Amino acid sequence: MTTPETRTPGIRPAPGRHPEWRAQAPVVTVVAVGGALGAVGRYAITLAWPTPPGSFPWATFWTNISGCAAMGVLMVLVTDVWAAHRLLRPFLGTGVLGGFTTFSTYAVDVRALADAGRPGTALVCLAATLCAALAAVWLASAAARLVFTRRQR
Repeated sequence: MTTPETRTPGIRPAPGRHPEWRAQAPVVTVVAVGGALGAVGRYAITLAWPTPPGSFPWATFWTNISGCAAMGVLMVLVTDVWAAHRLLRPFLGTGVLGGFTTFSTYAVDVRALADAGRPGTALVCLAATLCAALAAVWLASAAARLVFTRRQR
């Protein structure tokens, strides 16, 4: 975008043209659509598996772990296996899986446990989710790399 400081003297930008936005509009669109789909999936899981007050938030935990594992597999597929379309990673990774995983809810769950007088459970939730999420993405990407690169040989 041009500003008065960056304009070339005597040359005026064409009115109503925003090439930066036009280039990013497809990416923003697929992220938004994917995020909506992922959030709906996450919400469906919380409805199907509600967490009683003061209890360990298993739905949030398994949503995050499965989403991280899926992200590990996706990244191997789009970087090592497929010649993926430029919008696939933003749609599936940032959009669907970003909307599906719910680290903001994880933080709210930890705080709710602490506020409910369950600091031990809150700390277990805090540490277990982080460690399991990191392990899930690492193990899933390693397994996917093993499976998919072996098939390519």
